[in-house]
Amino acid sequence: MTRRHVRFSGLAGIALAMVSVSTDALQDAPTTGEDTGIAQTIARHDLNGTIVIASMSSNQRFIHNGLRAARQFSPASTFKILNTLIALEEGVASNKDELFIWDGRQYSVEAWNRNHSLRSAFRVSCVWCYQSLARKIGVEQYRNYLTLSEYGNLDSSLKVTEFWLDGSLSISAVGQVDFMKRVVNRELPFADPAYETLRSIMLMEATASHNLHFKTGWTGSQSSPPIGWIVGYVVTRNDSWVFALNIDAENVSKMSLLPGVIKDILRKKGIV
Repeated sequence: MTRRHVRFSGLAGIALAMVSVSTDALQDAPTTGEDTGIAQTIARHDLNGTIVIASMSSNQRFIHNGLRAARQFSPASTFKILNTLIALEEGVASNKDELFIWDGRQYSVEAWNRNHSLRSAFRVSCVWCYQSLARKIGVEQYRNYLTLSEYGNLDSSLKVTEFWLDGSLSISAVGQVDFMKRVVNRELPFADPAYETLRSIMLMEATASHNLHFKTGWTGSQSSPPIGWIVGYVVTRNDSWVFALNIDAENVSKMSLLPGVIKDILRKKGIV
C-alpha cells in the first residue's frame, strides 16, 4: 500500500459493495441544450450515440443526446485510464516502459501477440496485459479506488480480470466527463508521477495549437448492441476541454471513425 493510499484509507474503509455516481451534475450544471451542430456531425457519420464536451475553465458545455448521456454502459477499455493510474500508484507498474512478456498464447487481436510496454499496451488495448496487472491489484483495492475516484457503478460480485469488460462496472458519458475533469485537475488519490505517465501515454496528437489525449473502448458482444467509446481531453492555448462520446457500434470497424469524429466536432465548436 502506498503512502498516498494510506492517506485515503479511512474513506476507502467505508466503501460499499455498490459504487454509485449521482447524475446531479447533469441536472445542475449550465448546458446549451441539444447541440444541433454536433447532431449534424454525428448524423453525417451515420452514428447513433451521445457526446458531452466540457470546458475546464468555465461552466460551458456542449451535449448531444442528453438522455443517453446519463445512461450507463460498460466502460470497456476506456477503464484503462483509471486502471493505469491505479497500477502506477500501487507499484505493480513502474513507468510507461513497464514490460509485459507475451506467453505465446494466440489472441484474436494480432497486435496483442507480442511483448508490450505499458504505453503500447494502452494504445492497442491489450487485454491480457491489463489483466496481469489486475491480478496483482486485487478486488478490494479496485473497490477502494473506484469509490475514491467516484467512478461509475460496480456490481457486488465481480471477476477481477473481467469487471470492466463484462458489464459488472458501468458509467455514463456524464460520469466519464466528471471523472476526466478530476484527472486533468489531479484531484484523485494519485501521486504526480502517475498522472505524468498517464498524460504521456494518452497523448495521441500533438500540434502547434493543441495536444489531444484520448482512449477508445469497445464492449463487443458483452452488450447488445455493442458500445464504442472515446474518452479524453484536449489542451489548447486558451483552455482545456474534456469529452466523452459513446455510440452503438455493432461492427468494430466503426471504432476507427471515432478519433476523426471527435476532431470534427472539436473543430466545429471552435475548440481546435
